[in-house]
Amino acid sequence: MKYTFRIEGVDCATCAQKLEREIQHMNDVTQASINFATQMLQVQSHKDVQEKEFITALQATIDSVEKGITLVSQNSRIEKPKLFTVKQNGTLIIGLILLVFAILVENHSYSFLLFLASYIVSGHKVLVKAFKNSIRLDMFDENFLMCIATIGALYIGEYTEAVAVMIFYAIGEVFQSYAVNKTRSSISSLMDIKSDYANVVIDNTVIQRAPEEVQVEDIILVKVGEKIPVDGIVIKGSSTLDTSSLTGESLPRVVEVDNEVLAGVINLTGIIYIKVTRPYADSSVSKIIELMENAANKKAPIEHFITKFAKVYTPIVVLLAIIMAVVPMLILEDAMFSDWLYRALTFLVVSCPCALVISVPLGLYAGLGKASKIGVLIKGGNYLELLKDVNTIAFDKTGTLTHGNFEVIEINGSDDVLPYGAYGEYLSNHPIGKAIVEAYKKDIDTTKIKDFEEIAGNGISVTINHKPVHLGNQKYLETKGISVVEPHAVGTIVHVAIENKYAGNIVVADKIKDSSIRGMKRLQKVGVKNTVMLTGDHYVVAKNIAERLGINKVYSQLLPEEKVQQMESLLQDPGCIVAFVGDGINDAPVLARADIGIAMGGIGSDAAIEAADVVLMDDNIERIGEAIKISKKTNAILKQNIIFILTIKIGVLLLTMFGYADMWMGVLADVGVTLLTILNSIRIIK
Repeated sequence: MKYTFRIEGVDCATCAQKLEREIQHMNDVTQASINFATQMLQVQSHKDVQEKEFITALQATIDSVEKGITLVSQNSRIEKPKLFTVKQNGTLIIGLILLVFAILVENHSYSFLLFLASYIVSGHKVLVKAFKNSIRLDMFDENFLMCIATIGALYIGEYTEAVAVMIFYAIGEVFQSYAVNKTRSSISSLMDIKSDYANVVIDNTVIQRAPEEVQVEDIILVKVGEKIPVDGIVIKGSSTLDTSSLTGESLPRVVEVDNEVLAGVINLTGIIYIKVTRPYADSSVSKIIELMENAANKKAPIEHFITKFAKVYTPIVVLLAIIMAVVPMLILEDAMFSDWLYRALTFLVVSCPCALVISVPLGLYAGLGKASKIGVLIKGGNYLELLKDVNTIAFDKTGTLTHGNFEVIEINGSDDVLPYGAYGEYLSNHPIGKAIVEAYKKDIDTTKIKDFEEIAGNGISVTINHKPVHLGNQKYLETKGISVVEPHAVGTIVHVAIENKYAGNIVVADKIKDSSIRGMKRLQKVGVKNTVMLTGDHYVVAKNIAERLGINKVYSQLLPEEKVQQMESLLQDPGCIVAFVGDGINDAPVLARADIGIAMGGIGSDAAIEAADVVLMDDNIERIGEAIKISKKTNAILKQNIIFILTIKIGVLLLTMFGYADMWMGVLADVGVTLLTILNSIRIIK
């Protein structure tokens, strides 16, 4: 059983990691994952449990780690963050006032009590967290480091600095919390595509219901300015729709009666009535949200590296701080313990790994959100990171590079070729077969069709009017011992044999998408030089399409399993990172085998979308180039953050070792750097 919640109050990435570990150790929990960027908690239980009891147990575990963090509904919205409220920060204000009074009466004997009171009032949250973590022997975090540093400062008589540093740290935490939540709001707004309600029409009365409660065949009314809540077909009215939230396409789309509409788009100009064709759980919006939620839990290698680095980094700097406080006393004659202890304590303040742990997941999810805004759903931070390295892209042809709207352009052979071709293809769902049936323009008597068998990627064996008929490509008919005649026309050729005698062929042609031409140019601009076509079509057709699009290599007349074999061959080239773009159910194995599988979300089959790592919501391959650009930008910003953080921290640590930095600079190197890297991550969205 899988449960998904949103958790409010987690503004510390280290705390999120601790919560995840504690929940993972609960009874009945097999897997737990917290995404700091999205505030989402996913919990897998090995058996069915009472939801209310389970939530109570989860909340109790959360409270044992840290108070103030609550489980809320998965669908609840992220509130607009506030920078500062007196209610939430009352103790900080009181602590600041006490510090001012303590400084004013610093020469009096009782000033220490004021300093101590100010320290406890302003830093009580940090002290309590550090104490709880110490009991669990999980102490190497920013709370522990701040406590040791400031308590040490009190011990050596640096009262003003100890208290001021704690207050400054608390103020920094306020700004950091605001910046984190502001970033979350910005990311959340990119995915704010779900409608809050649906206007269901029942007996000429409009009743508002949650989208989840709407049933298939219900009639809903969508007014101007409202989001379409579920997928359906327009049965009355016409309008223009803003589809940018799903596809990234800025141009409005005109819809009329019998047109399909998808959930999440905005109605711009007219009232429309829609018959629901899919429940909310199967709607485009639901799938997008589910994909994005799951994407947040597939961590990129850089995230795993930072998590491991933080675990090793903090204990090492604590050890170095101890060495800094002790070793100089043993080797330097004029060394003063208070001086080296102060340096060691400042060293601890500087070493907090918060900036690293926070900036990376926020940056990655900002990239995922930005990609979703242009209609590209990337199923994980790992795929977002890998996209920047893609140097080879293989494409299916039909429905991917071409429209898939075939039409018969030539018929060669006897008069029986088209009738038998239409009857033979009638039970097939392939676009080529449908084009042949449409070209026949006569009713089909299904009683004449027997023993229909479709051989994927080859052709059809069928009995029509008691005569055995074979339809398909050259290779298929030759396996039946039938010689074929190739026409001069360029297109997909369906050969027809009646009673094992060659009757002729039907030439079906497809049209290249305009977006395919632009998409290939876009890929060249982002550095993808090697493009490949893997198709089951005839070589002449495939070569013609490839030449017009500027595709480097063509592999034609491939069966589904041969596409996989060809993909294996591409993957064996040293340094080759391969993406495959496809749309059909036959493409699912290749999509799964490629380094990155990219599926067409609009016309693609469910199997293809499920097997893919990236989904193009508007079936436009131009978006691939844009997604690669977002990947490169995201990874560049993450590297900037890491280099900036490590440079500043190492620099201040060195200054501290030589006595040129104090605790004020230490806090600035911790909280200040965290704020700057969070703000830098927001640039991905902008």
